[in-house]
Amino acid sequence: MATSSVALVLAAILASLCLVVALSEDEELENLRFVRRAQDAPLVSRYNYIVIGGGTSGCPLAATLSEHSRVLLLERGGLPYRNMSNQQHFTDALADTSPASPAQRFISEDGVVNARARVLGGGSCLNAGFYTRASNDYVRAAGWDARLVNSSYRWVERALVFRPGVPPWQVALRDALLEAGVTPDNGFTFDHVTGTKIGGTIFDSSGQRHTAADFLRHARPGGLTVLLYATVSRILFRQQEGAPYPVAYGVVFADPLGVQHRVYLQDGGRNEVILAAGTLGSPQLLMLSGVGPQAHLEAHGIQVLVDQPMVGQGVADNPMNSVFIPSPVPVALSLVQVVGITRSGSFIEGVSGSEFGIPVSDGARRLARSFGLFSPQTGQLGTLPPKQRTPEALQRAAEAMRRLDRRAFRGGFILEKILGPVSSGHIELRSADPRANPAVTFNYFQEEEDLDRCVHGIETIERVIQSQAFANFTYANASVESIFTDSANFPVNLLPRHANDSRTPEQYCKDTVMTIWHYHGGCQVGAVVDDDYRVFGVQRLRVIDSSTFKYSPGTNPQATVMMLGRYMGVKIQAERWRK
Repeated sequence: MATSSVALVLAAILASLCLVVALSEDEELENLRFVRRAQDAPLVSRYNYIVIGGGTSGCPLAATLSEHSRVLLLERGGLPYRNMSNQQHFTDALADTSPASPAQRFISEDGVVNARARVLGGGSCLNAGFYTRASNDYVRAAGWDARLVNSSYRWVERALVFRPGVPPWQVALRDALLEAGVTPDNGFTFDHVTGTKIGGTIFDSSGQRHTAADFLRHARPGGLTVLLYATVSRILFRQQEGAPYPVAYGVVFADPLGVQHRVYLQDGGRNEVILAAGTLGSPQLLMLSGVGPQAHLEAHGIQVLVDQPMVGQGVADNPMNSVFIPSPVPVALSLVQVVGITRSGSFIEGVSGSEFGIPVSDGARRLARSFGLFSPQTGQLGTLPPKQRTPEALQRAAEAMRRLDRRAFRGGFILEKILGPVSSGHIELRSADPRANPAVTFNYFQEEEDLDRCVHGIETIERVIQSQAFANFTYANASVESIFTDSANFPVNLLPRHANDSRTPEQYCKDTVMTIWHYHGGCQVGAVVDDDYRVFGVQRLRVIDSSTFKYSPGTNPQATVMMLGRYMGVKIQAERWRK
């Protein structure tokens, strides 16, 4: 397979795996009576709980709190698109720079292209759908109640988790991992245990994607209001007589027309504002509200309420590296279904397929030959800045790919992600504009331990490629070295290239680093929030999302982020009724 063909395939590696429109937003709003657009909201309103962020944790949290209270859920994006099949992906999510786009692209200061969800349901609308719990050790280290954790996981699983059908390419990957020594065979399980397993999925048997937004259908009628396209600019605080710290009492948000709305907490000491805006959004909103590093806030003209130097610190992203394996035979589309959990701290997964669905033209509903995961409409395409991703440029790239031999797109990607990671960075404001993404530095592979884990993962992938179990999906005359060289030759990030065919595994890890969208931290437990997720230095404010994690849970975090929303919703309700 020519290197140029591999380069084009890798141009859009691991794109957003979202959805095709089946129903219009108006039709969906009609079905969801508690969901409104922000411009239809009153200028002033009051609730028991104000949850900022309708994502993977915010949706289960709001649904749970609504059982006995009046809850407002504020989401800066729109409704999730309705998925018709897991072979029909929402291919222009990352290309779309409009306020209605479900994904907002950004490039970290490290030079790695990334994306931030902007849709009700959050990252569960954009990911590969894999579902697996955190390890028992992770639960113990977090100090969580194991019984409540298990019941919260089960609540999530009853709502939207399924057992996947496993196509031949994924079966071969499973068997190859076992042959490569990633043992034992743990079969199908949600549990995080060393060895090779099949995990859960949020795609049902008909290929329909389910998302965290599904939890909202279980909310108490009359207990929940959801506002879409509501951009929160700050949390309101006041000094309250008898209170040792500033007290949160409401928020300000703007609708798409630029009108400012105020939402206040109802009277009562148990009512709270809860940040669930994610790893980028939660520390950003704390800083915009005056809670953060004093010098940094003052540099942006923000009045300092609480000097909290740890806000925005400890932000980490699990580095991902991948290799494309050309196949001599056609390969069915599959997302992540199998994972190898190694003893060395690396996790091996895979995605495969070639025939995806994008329209032939803007007005066409008919699906033509196209490239989903590999599509220029979506993938990393890291060397092309968002402002240059015009419809014309994307169409030219798509047409160039259509002219390629179909065999160039047969195969799959084997990915490795590392445990942890140990390396971490920080988030800083670029401006005081809440619509702008903050500046993010992850410091990939800064710590040697992370690099060692990546090398072990790459060595495991090499053994998988060479295994008898995977032989049907590799060319007999293709060497492991040539496969890795082809994959390394395309710039999947903005880092300097090392043109050297005899790359070491260490150099491969550094040169081909990408995100697997599992970033976390910035409001960590013990540094910014306490064990009950209350923000230090203020009152009636919590953060409940992935920004509180020190390490990413399990091989894929969405199960635990959803669980945390339910878990804390139950705990907060119990606290409310104890007094």
